[in-house]
Amino acid sequence: MLDHSLPLQSGYVFRSLGILGAQRGFGWRTVQVSGPRHNAFAAETETVDGWTFHRTRKPEGRLARLPIAAEALEMRALRRRLDAVIRAERPDIVHAHSPVLVGLPALRAARRAGLPMVYEVRGLWEDAAVDLGHAREGDLRYRASRGLETYLLRRADAVVTLCGAMRTELAGRGIPDARIAVVPNAVDPAHLAAARAPDPGLAAALGLAGRTVLGFIGSFYRYEGLDLLIAALPAIRAMHPEVVALLVGGGPMDAALRAQVAAAGLGDAVRFTGRLPHEQVPRYYDLVDFLVLPRKRMRLTELVTPLKPLEAMAEGRLVIASDVGGHRELIADGTTGFLFPADDPAALAQRVGEVIAAAGSHAAIRAAARRFVAEERVWPVSAAAYRPVYERLLRRG
Repeated sequence: MLDHSLPLQSGYVFRSLGILGAQRGFGWRTVQVSGPRHNAFAAETETVDGWTFHRTRKPEGRLARLPIAAEALEMRALRRRLDAVIRAERPDIVHAHSPVLVGLPALRAARRAGLPMVYEVRGLWEDAAVDLGHAREGDLRYRASRGLETYLLRRADAVVTLCGAMRTELAGRGIPDARIAVVPNAVDPAHLAAARAPDPGLAAALGLAGRTVLGFIGSFYRYEGLDLLIAALPAIRAMHPEVVALLVGGGPMDAALRAQVAAAGLGDAVRFTGRLPHEQVPRYYDLVDFLVLPRKRMRLTELVTPLKPLEAMAEGRLVIASDVGGHRELIADGTTGFLFPADDPAALAQRVGEVIAAAGSHAAIRAAARRFVAEERVWPVSAAAYRPVYERLLRRG
């Protein structure tokens, strides 16, 4: 059970596909259901890029536009859809991925069918609401969301999460350690193919020929800290005038970032591409010399490990990232990449300047980063952690 899926593209979708692909590789049959917030689809059951998804219609009417009532109606719609899919497909296990709007209907549907239920926490709903400005830490909405999440965690037959910091957080809510498994973020082994040469035509079109390119590829959320990268650019360019930032993607901060660039007179130093089809993204990765990930320090970034560093490391790109918890679990400073103090544009500029100055001496770091990903962070390795979870539930069932 997924909040959303293909053809939408996000870190959530790519993790889902990595997990499903690995599980299919183990010989397991998977059936995919998306919730009502994936609300644009052609048919009740549709196939996208070879993956079949059972869709859930979004509730309509006056109540469906009211807070709390809308969420309740969405959960009821998903639970009914799950009931029907379970009757038709006769699964052995119900595996729901966060948020709680997916997990609670999955729990109820699993209980009605007498099936074990796994809840996979990729991020905490209440912390995401804080970053989006929908709640403040500790307010009524935040506490209610946290309470629902904890209620679900305590009732799931097994809990999966994606990193050690999140495991510690869940254990602090009273979840027995034996019921928590970690399936770390990973990449498709295809990412480990030999590095490609940049497309000279694309580099020329973007004005990047002969430049040192600092890249970011992803969604422009506040917590990504792209405003800090822009704030650091004047100091970076004072040390290395040839530097240009390439920002690939879009999102809630897009307009604010463009305004910041204009106000600072950095139009020559920043390239915005807008959102791109996923199949075009590798061409832009090829233009990047250093992937810069300046995530801000907050609960969300301390607890959640991103996919982007792994993808870049697999493709032989050097990663320069803030030292939030989610990055520290992936990057060993000076060994597989570089870290700098979070929320500090001056520290960011200093670290980037040092790394660029030593650009000819990073072959060992690139090799160590690729080796780390190849040995520990490809999906067949990472998803193997599901095996003991499922086997325990099936034996008990």
